[in-house]
Amino acid sequence: MTAETADMSFASDGGDGTSPPHNIEAEQAFLGGLLYDNEIFNRVSDWLLPEHFYDPFHGRLYAKARELIGSGALADAVVLKNRLADDDGLKQLGGPVYLVDLMREAPDSVSAPEYARLVYELALRRELIAIGETISSQARDTSEQGNANSLIENAERELFSLAEKGTAQKSFQPFSAALAQSLEVAAAAYKRGGQLSGIASGLRTLDEKLGGLHRSDLIILAGRPSMGKTALATNIAFAVARAAEFEEGPDGKRRVIKGKGGVVGFFSLEMSSEQLATRLIADYTGIPGYLIRQGRIDQNQFGEINDGVREISEVPLYIDDTGGISIGALAARARRLKRTVGLELLVIDYLQLITGGSRRSESRVQEISEITMALKSLAKELDIPVIALSQLSRQVEQRDDKKPQLSDLRESGSIEQDADVVMFVYREAYYLERAEPKEGSEEHLRWEDEMREIRNLAEVIIGKQRHGPIGAVKVAFDPERTKFSDLEDSGRYSSRD
Repeated sequence: MTAETADMSFASDGGDGTSPPHNIEAEQAFLGGLLYDNEIFNRVSDWLLPEHFYDPFHGRLYAKARELIGSGALADAVVLKNRLADDDGLKQLGGPVYLVDLMREAPDSVSAPEYARLVYELALRRELIAIGETISSQARDTSEQGNANSLIENAERELFSLAEKGTAQKSFQPFSAALAQSLEVAAAAYKRGGQLSGIASGLRTLDEKLGGLHRSDLIILAGRPSMGKTALATNIAFAVARAAEFEEGPDGKRRVIKGKGGVVGFFSLEMSSEQLATRLIADYTGIPGYLIRQGRIDQNQFGEINDGVREISEVPLYIDDTGGISIGALAARARRLKRTVGLELLVIDYLQLITGGSRRSESRVQEISEITMALKSLAKELDIPVIALSQLSRQVEQRDDKKPQLSDLRESGSIEQDADVVMFVYREAYYLERAEPKEGSEEHLRWEDEMREIRNLAEVIIGKQRHGPIGAVKVAFDPERTKFSDLEDSGRYSSRD
């Protein structure tokens, strides 16, 4: 039998059209090839899993072979007959002679992976049928809670999970697998000289505290209005997108080299995409954004803007400026972006402008709780850091010490609980500027001296971090460019230097 003939018969045992799509002969052909030549495993191990086999015994046989080959041992009929001697499935199929027959009828090593792809394809079809039946059942049941849009969002989430990982649901994994993932993170940090295990934010001093932006983390960036939280989030997003490096994958598609920046999705619920782009041009060229918006630029500056736009037009930053978007729609669009072009970082400006997916929320606190839980789940599902901006309550303004605290978060309980990292942006100059004494007085002279010292200073206060220390990081802030930078770099006018 060839891979082509196997593809013609989805239900090889029965073929009456009532069985889920499967092909026992393709499973036998692949397993025979694997037992004959264990090197085939290296060509399919990334995507073919035991649960993709329709016959339960074939799944157990493949699992045992994976275990042996992964440990450097030989997996053939002789070895496996001892490992599976008590397996009732093998006994029903004729005992050890079944394994010998698999090897005897094995296809050549070139064809075996094609049978594996067919096994995988049919497993996906079975999962699709299961998802479709669930969707159909829920859509027909009008007593089911939730509206049609929520059903669509749930269906899209299930389909995304299937497309990304080949299975509609994630189940228990052995501790050894979790340890292997932890070792990968440690190895990545070690290869970088112990500097970062996450994605660089563009601010070295902040990265030293955080170790970079970590996958699956929900990062809350909070501050009072005009503190610069949008500016900081934009700076981070731009830095990550500009640092992206790509390589061509085996399927011919471009993919991001992990740890080198990447595709960034930016939900700008307050500012338009044009306003955000103007900020980024100001960041890149060094020309103040308000001059660009007002048209108060000369011919040379206009030429610089044109050149800058050409230079950064290919930066993989995607902006969605839909106002009042629901958490379900936001998650669906993020999944779609990851599926179509990739996604390494998601930024949301800001949390309180998202609407909940349920109309049954009794209060805004309950709705925010639903949103933060969904964002944390999205960070884990997409395996990316998610930065969500948040407003602070007015109680900050009532204190003498106006440095923000965790208790200042609006609807703070759920936000603080679900976040892996909570950071605050604080600029003392904002408050001092509004306390200007009478001009010409001694107090005004002292005020001017103090303003000169702190005008371009800011603090990023880490109020919570699950995986590291808390504390404050001093950074430079250029209000004309709405640009944050490390203090030692603040003397440089253009970010292109």
